[in-house]
Parts: sequence; structure tokens; C-alpha cells
Amino acid sequence: MNMIGGNVAKIRKKLKMSQQTLSSKLELYAVYVCRGSISRIEDYSRTVTDIELFAIAKVLNVDVNDLIDKDLIQT
Repeated sequence: MNMIGGNVAKIRKKLKMSQQTLSSKLELYAVYVCRGSISRIEDYSRTVTDIELFAIAKVLNVDVNDLIDKDLIQT
């Protein structure tokens, strides 16, 4: 499970960015996540590495904390 899938999809769509475009832009940071993996991240079925997390935030131009779904945090 990951804690960012829903927010990645929401922010990506707000920016009118396709999954393929996100995948291509991640490659500029030497992070290789195919379009299918972006889909699986967004539906919470694929985990996300720390380097992927930081690169996704950079491509989407948001803070890492903006990606984390606070409702999924167990306190």
C-alpha cells in the first residue's frame, strides 16, 4: 500500500497531465516509472519508493507532504 495514490491522481488531473506525461517527466530525474505503474500507484496497488516520492512531488510541483493522504495515517 502507499499513502499518496489518490492525491497523485487528483493533482495530476488538476494540472491536466496524463499518466504518460508524468511517467516521461519522471525520467528527467532518472526515475523510471512506466505509465502502467503510475496507474497502479494511483489505485494504491503499487508501493512507492522514497526516490519516486520525491521525484513525483518535484514533477507535480508540490511538497511531499501535499501528496500524503492524511486520512490513511494511523495515530
